[in-house]
Amino acid sequence: MERIWAKAAAVACIHPGWPILTGRDAVMESWRRILSGPAPSSVPVEPDVIFAGETALVVCFESLDGGKGWCAATNAFVREGGEWRMVLHQAGPAPKPAEPPPAKAPRAN
Repeated sequence: MERIWAKAAAVACIHPGWPILTGRDAVMESWRRILSGPAPSSVPVEPDVIFAGETALVVCFESLDGGKGWCAATNAFVREGGEWRMVLHQAGPAPKPAEPPPAKAPRAN
């Protein structure tokens, strides 16, 4: 997580059922807490990538514990030091997605 998240840009994170976390220290501490305990496995499903200049959005479903639960997630990335770094993760409960559509190509705006 330390490598994925932006270091210079402002960051925010909203885990399901958690308050809004802002600032890198708070976000990193949240991931330390999650990853140090028994966390459910999370697999992205149906990711859709949207590029807008130096910003990219990835929206997807997250399958929890092999499909026992579902979340919808938004992840925002910016270019930092020539690499994509996350500045936002937000996930919340969602119903199981419908039958998967065909794979999507990344879109530019």
